[in-house]
Amino acid sequence: MALKIQPLADRLVVKPIEREEVTKGGIVLPDTVKEKPQEGKVLAAGPGRLSEDGKRIAMDVKVGDIVIYAKYGGSEIKIDDEELIILRESDILAKKTK
Repeated sequence: MALKIQPLADRLVVKPIEREEVTKGGIVLPDTVKEKPQEGKVLAAGPGRLSEDGKRIAMDVKVGDIVIYAKYGGSEIKIDDEELIILRESDILAKKTK
């Protein structure tokens, strides 16, 4: 997917990873009762924030990383019928390792 936006500073564009919610008893939960996803794939990353002395601080995450982010962090946007989230790097709680 060619993304039509480029995040600035320490912001990331993340595509949430939807999980099918199934109870222990095997009941599939409908969308209306599912929790917001907190995991996603980084599609685009800004260059990093500037320090007080004007030096660029590199990002700890990169395009392709799978990250876990704050439940209510970021701004939801829709581009070409795709739900995406723009987050600050500080909203990222962890990244998955292989």
